[in-house]
Amino acid sequence: MKAKDVMTPYVVSVAPDNTVGEVADILLTQGISAVPVVDGGRLVGIVSEGDLIRRAEIGTAERHRSWWLRLFTDDTTLATEYVKSHATRVRDIMTRKVITVTGEAPLADIAAALEKNRIKRVPVLRDGRLVGIVSRANLIQGLAAARATPLASAAADDGMIRARVLEALRSLPWSGAGTADVTVTGGLVELWGIYRSPEERNAERVAAENVPGVRKVEDHRVLMATPRGYV
Repeated sequence: MKAKDVMTPYVVSVAPDNTVGEVADILLTQGISAVPVVDGGRLVGIVSEGDLIRRAEIGTAERHRSWWLRLFTDDTTLATEYVKSHATRVRDIMTRKVITVTGEAPLADIAAALEKNRIKRVPVLRDGRLVGIVSRANLIQGLAAARATPLASAAADDGMIRARVLEALRSLPWSGAGTADVTVTGGLVELWGIYRSPEERNAERVAAENVPGVRKVEDHRVLMATPRGYV
């Protein structure tokens, strides 16, 4: 799946000249945690709840630093913090460096970008213009849709399911389950034989569960014996 498959296409946005109060109202009434900033159809920034935490109006602007920490805080940082907490227009508080994607971006890449940059959403652009937004919630919705959509191959008979389970197990380079005995009855997969560690056993079970057509996996294997007993 790609960004265009899960993105929210109708994005609430604000302009650089909107006021901080207007942004706060939009976040509250729309039930969102951030809003893109658009100027002439072009994305120029984004304002999130995090940008509104330190504000003079609610008495959270002042950062209480110890005297020695103040010695290591340069004037540029202090000036920037002052603007962020006292400015009345969006252009002065918005985050200008925005992580963006295109509609063709794979969801795996988007998930990696959210995790790496510790953000909750990414705007989707087409030719530099905002066409949507993908949030963590959109990724979860995509996951739910993918799991709910029956695959055509899921109707395979037990023999085909068994072959695919064996192939899945053998494809795990760190796994010793390639020679496991597998039986399949009505989509119920049963694993027989031995396993080398609880971690590998769980991973192998998950691999089997992800094979199309598998209803349930029952693992009857026992822990592999060593010269000193069982590992």
